[in-house]
Amino acid sequence: MTDEPNYQVFRECLSSAIVSHSEEKPSKANKRRGAKRSQADSSLRTDPEDLAEFIDFIAAEVFSSLPPPLQSLTYDPSAPTPYHQPPPLPQPLLDTLTANIPLEAIDSLLVYGLTDDPSRFLAPVLNEYAAAVAAAPPVWASTRAHTTACEICDRDWIPLTYHHLIPKQVHAKVLKKGWHEPHMLGSVAWLCRACHSFVHRMASNEVLAREYYTVERILERDEVQQWAKWVGRVRWKAK
Repeated sequence: MTDEPNYQVFRECLSSAIVSHSEEKPSKANKRRGAKRSQADSSLRTDPEDLAEFIDFIAAEVFSSLPPPLQSLTYDPSAPTPYHQPPPLPQPLLDTLTANIPLEAIDSLLVYGLTDDPSRFLAPVLNEYAAAVAAAPPVWASTRAHTTACEICDRDWIPLTYHHLIPKQVHAKVLKKGWHEPHMLGSVAWLCRACHSFVHRMASNEVLAREYYTVERILERDEVQQWAKWVGRVRWKAK
């Protein structure tokens, strides 16, 4: 299963959600949790190997519980399914999917302090996965010809996503303000999902468009260098 492209995409969607939580500082509420829960949470924050093993476990448990049509979902406009509709997936469908997730995976999410509501935590992961595997090939696909690794963390064994260096949501403003020439609007970087999410947490769309419109500019930030060094140590074990 770990060699299946769809599983790898799902694991990256889940990894992005878990890693983004792991880099956050514990809240006061988290500090009041029981010792077992706090120690488990701390282990994920400090040990990339433990974090990778945890992500692998949750991904395998959840993915194997999904219906076969969702596990094998691909872009196919000629044969739409309930999973092909524009995101998000209908709430009743999400409720059905999360209700079938093994109890051991649910308990692990709770014990490690990732969420108090596993269904709510996993819903965005399922939405992102379905949207990713059912999407048409991106128009920027040709730009990946010579890109084999994430352009931030340099991991080359995980699926990559394309990041608009000048976010589409601000293209009109970019042209109006004269920040960039029109031909620059198609600039993209190929990033793993964890780094892609990190970049969008790092700055607003306007700031990204105005100041961080190249990978080189993004990498100039110390926090990005620290992040890349840390997340680059999150590696999946061969099975």
